[in-house]
Amino acid sequence: MTSRPSIAFAKFAAPKKGSVFVLAADGGGLGEAAKACDPAGALARAFPVADFSGRFASSAEVLAPEGTSVDRLVAIGAGKVASLDDYAWLKLGGAVAASLRKATEAAVILDLPELQPDGRQAANLAAGILLRSYGFDKYKTRKDKEEGQSDAKGAGAKGAEAKKADTAKPVKITIHCTDPSAAKKAFAEEEAVIGGVLLARDLVNEPANALGPVEFAARARELEALGVSVEILTEKEMKKLGMGSLLGVAQGSPRGARMAVMQWKGGKAKDAPIAFVGKGVTFDTGGNSMKPASGMEDMKGDMGGAAAVTGLISALAARKAKANVVGVIGLVENAVDGHAQRPGDIVTSMSGQTIEVLNTDAEGRLVLADALWYTNDRFKPKFMVNLATLTGAIMVALGQHYAGLFSNNDELAGQLTGAGQATQERLWRMPLGAEYDKLIDSKNADMKNIGGRYGGAIIAAQFLQRFVKDTPWAHLDIAGTAMGGPASEINQSWGSGFGVRLLDRLVRDHHEG
Repeated sequence: MTSRPSIAFAKFAAPKKGSVFVLAADGGGLGEAAKACDPAGALARAFPVADFSGRFASSAEVLAPEGTSVDRLVAIGAGKVASLDDYAWLKLGGAVAASLRKATEAAVILDLPELQPDGRQAANLAAGILLRSYGFDKYKTRKDKEEGQSDAKGAGAKGAEAKKADTAKPVKITIHCTDPSAAKKAFAEEEAVIGGVLLARDLVNEPANALGPVEFAARARELEALGVSVEILTEKEMKKLGMGSLLGVAQGSPRGARMAVMQWKGGKAKDAPIAFVGKGVTFDTGGNSMKPASGMEDMKGDMGGAAAVTGLISALAARKAKANVVGVIGLVENAVDGHAQRPGDIVTSMSGQTIEVLNTDAEGRLVLADALWYTNDRFKPKFMVNLATLTGAIMVALGQHYAGLFSNNDELAGQLTGAGQATQERLWRMPLGAEYDKLIDSKNADMKNIGGRYGGAIIAAQFLQRFVKDTPWAHLDIAGTAMGGPASEINQSWGSGFGVRLLDRLVRDHHEG
């Protein structure tokens, strides 16, 4: 895996070596500490040549600048200083990471005209560096580029060089700021959250042959090291509980099914928990309602909801959140063999409600039906939020910049929307209604798992609502945002980890004692 940068904080001082990054305000203005790193004014001469004006996230660099012993001096545009919010600082950190290149040591001078960023802003910049630096190269091997090389000495030298590259130390980054102690304290919490995001990205990026239901459950079990209580339900236990809806999806795969139940008990013992539920289809062929071959490889990411819930619980535990939180993930593989579920089959969910399965590719809602009912019945939470890469229809409606939000509770929906705006993991509320609910009534069972051609994302949400009773609930359809979305200043990965920062912010702002 790509090495994670090592980050420290220090008082302002002019670095003597490595790469040095300074921030430039709109118009190219530098703070006094930044100017001290460039005694010969190399940047001032370079800015007009590079057409650099301090535009946000732009950059200009000078190699081996006159008057210093550093290797590179890089200016990162901060734009209008008054517009720098939390997300902007994350993106500036991403811009720094994007300009690191092969640096082994770097310093960031956190100083601007009329602004010396505080500890929280320094921590956000550091978090942005970590997010942008992530890469998933676990399965890449370094091979000789020159085919047919027969010289043993040359081959040995190349082998040694490859080994050296494999064991390269992470870049050391020192962020110079006004209050290193405050920055270090704030970064401890941010680093915990970023760790959860990167865990979610890792899970989504893993190939399905390496991460099936059993392997995913084992990864969830690892959270016990953070103080999380983890239970793993097997097929035998789920069958005893009556989870015919979830188990029906899994019956075509030899890899079995699991449900991971993660509890973080950071609040008062008497307080009811809040609950997050994730769809964990580790690979989705579509079952007998087979998907087309083109793009099916992306269905290794159909567990993005479960990945987000796992990453969230990791983040909350690592930062010792003062809340009682339950995470439940239903883990199955939707495969095809002689035992696979057929269109027209009728299954009985844990709730006792029967479901006519008209399309085996509408499987995520079948998994969530039992997971939601189990969570509500056992834990009686204050509210439930489920995340799922559920429908292509939500991508038709919203593209890949917003996730769909469906809820039976205006207060919860408002809190989620606000958290989405703050983190820029944005949500757009979609409707629910009796007219849509009628579309899943079945003549052969209590309901069917699909409606008609139109409103597919809404119909899926209506289906889920039948398994939450009156508990405040929200469904986040993250099909367009959990994987394969547009690259950004803080994410160049196929798996985005969408939902971890959003839900951590929800808990932090509204539900910690």
